[in-house]
Amino acid sequence: MWAIIRRKVVNGSSTASVFGRPLRETRLVTAPATRSYSTNVKERLLLGRGSKIVGSAGLHGCLGCPISSKTVRERKQNVPWEVLPFLQTDSPNYMQYRSFSSDNGDLVDAVVPFMGESITDGTLANFLKQPGDRVEVDEPIAQIETDKVTIDVASPEAGVLQKFVANEGDTVEPGTKIAIISKSGEGVAHVAPSEQPPSKADSKASADKKNAVKEKPKEETSLPKPKAETSPPRPKAPSPPPSKPSATEPQLPPKERERRVPMTRLRKRVATRLKDSQNTFAMLTTFNEVDMTGLMKLRSDYKDAFVEKHGVKLGLMSGFVKAAVSGLQNQPIINAVIDGDDIIYRDYIDISIAVGTPKGLVVPVIRNADKMNFAEIEKEINTLAKKANDGSISIDEMAGGSFTISNGGVYGSLLSTPIINPPQSAILGMHSIVNRPMFVGGEIVSRPMMYIALTYDHRLIDGREAVFFLRRIKDVVEDPRRLLLDI
Repeated sequence: MWAIIRRKVVNGSSTASVFGRPLRETRLVTAPATRSYSTNVKERLLLGRGSKIVGSAGLHGCLGCPISSKTVRERKQNVPWEVLPFLQTDSPNYMQYRSFSSDNGDLVDAVVPFMGESITDGTLANFLKQPGDRVEVDEPIAQIETDKVTIDVASPEAGVLQKFVANEGDTVEPGTKIAIISKSGEGVAHVAPSEQPPSKADSKASADKKNAVKEKPKEETSLPKPKAETSPPRPKAPSPPPSKPSATEPQLPPKERERRVPMTRLRKRVATRLKDSQNTFAMLTTFNEVDMTGLMKLRSDYKDAFVEKHGVKLGLMSGFVKAAVSGLQNQPIINAVIDGDDIIYRDYIDISIAVGTPKGLVVPVIRNADKMNFAEIEKEINTLAKKANDGSISIDEMAGGSFTISNGGVYGSLLSTPIINPPQSAILGMHSIVNRPMFVGGEIVSRPMMYIALTYDHRLIDGREAVFFLRRIKDVVEDPRRLLLDI
């Protein structure tokens, strides 16, 4: 085909055409005047029927569109690499494509961000700003509550919050528009979405609907009535029994001095997981008691030097984490899990720490706890606990975990039977420290004692392994020097 075109160009035929366009009107590739086309990162230039993106360095011209052989790679801030070809913008054989953009001149849309791999939607819990308020870039304007964490919706631009396009309590997905930001602050509406006046289109639609309702009886009366056919009377079918209300429907009648509040997504998720744990695992709990004298003396002797060197206080939790790591290394089956007909043995130890927050129970994970010392464990616990309480903890910081420690003693619990955190196989429960009379060395002395409990999946873990694990916790906590000597 190109040979035919070249012959016609050499012959100077005036009737020659290239794809329906007169050849003399076709701009040659060697035209000296070419204009560069610049674009932002959300635009692509397509040629022809849009089947290929013009960006290959070996392409020099196509159908009268002069293309420079030079390609420009430029890196913009927080933007992937872009290949910007130079095209002649007045050519008829190009079209412009723009991907999704929320920017519309002065107005910018605030949308729900990506919430995590396993989270498809959330509930718009509350707005942190009101229409007319000034917002800065990346300033939170709303909170999305999911079944795991609470996520902030940040303002994409600095400006004034113009209006909301979603209501509190709505179920939203990633990419859903919830508010409009005005960069200049013009045309700011102080009206909530539910209070907005109906538009002309809505009023017209409602008027048409009313007219249709009025005209419907007239049409029915104008139609001839069909003659009733005589048929023998049929026996009346028995009425079905009234259906029982589902579990999600309110069962109790309202009473005075009672309030009905919907469950949060986090509370629903916790309830579902704990009930699934009871239905799946053959849970059994074994108990022991620990004399805390040795660990508390270690803490008292070195707390000042520990803070001075590491900048963090030495707590009791790091001692129990190190003891749990030692127990899991001695009894690897506690760190394993059942998957179908197989047993998965984990060669890593990720300790989950249960943290109670005002919004519900969250379980952040200390990664590779077997490779951390006391100071690193204390720093990680403090960081995760702070994030959990202020709601800034991420999903990745709670995902996984091979063993869980729950410290109910901080609330004064003396004894409990913790529930396994799926898909793990065991959980250690710590409780309050109480001075009790103990028989030591032939004498009755007062010692700070703690009850500890291990709930385990009896389908996988036998009582022998569970008791040996709990005894290892007791031995290490009562004499932390065992960790140094590995005995």
